[in-house]
Amino acid sequence: MEKIKEKPMLKVKDMSRHYKSGHGIVKALDGVSFEIQKGEFVAIMGPSGSGKTTMLRILGLMDFPTRGEYFIHGLKMDDLPENERSYYRLSQLGYVFQDYALINEMTALENVYILSLMEGALKKDSILVAKEALDKVGLGDKFDRIPDELSGGEKQRVAIARAISKKPRILFADEPCANLDTKTSEQVLEVFKNLNKKFGQTIVMVTHEPWHIKYVSRVIKMQDGKIISDKKT
Repeated sequence: MEKIKEKPMLKVKDMSRHYKSGHGIVKALDGVSFEIQKGEFVAIMGPSGSGKTTMLRILGLMDFPTRGEYFIHGLKMDDLPENERSYYRLSQLGYVFQDYALINEMTALENVYILSLMEGALKKDSILVAKEALDKVGLGDKFDRIPDELSGGEKQRVAIARAISKKPRILFADEPCANLDTKTSEQVLEVFKNLNKKFGQTIVMVTHEPWHIKYVSRVIKMQDGKIISDKKT
């Protein structure tokens, strides 16, 4: 019996994103197509203005393309009503940004489980899931620390734990090491690599640092809204 080929985790087909600027049009994305398979750790790279952040925002359902099609595991995102897009974004996708976005008055554990509580989960279940996520990022001994008692790298790991606590299909990271020094960046990238290798987490990360390439399995390079190379590492 012929094995049924699994749908790609993410598929982009002829995607463009145009913005009006003064009397002209800025082509932030210009006819981009690619697929990402389940379990890949992909870096989207390019200079400022190349379209990489615009791409991540569309992939994370935080923006819409001007033209083209976008599928997650075979589901066409362009056809979903806004309420369904919002639900999918909250329940199926995880996000890590460069500014951590932690609540200063809450402990690391509380910062992770607060979202589950807001979504209606039981507190005891939320705490168990949050502890598991913090263990995965190496913070099992710092549940009770507030952000001011954590280093920059530890804060970013709390943010990662919060994102993976929902067990997202795809984890999106937008310049997650932008505010960190090299040593701390290495620690955070090792966390991403471990999540990808040990737990099979699909990760799409925007970065501009060439040395980050050694942590990922594939690099998509962009320039002027187009893909100029797409290679496995």
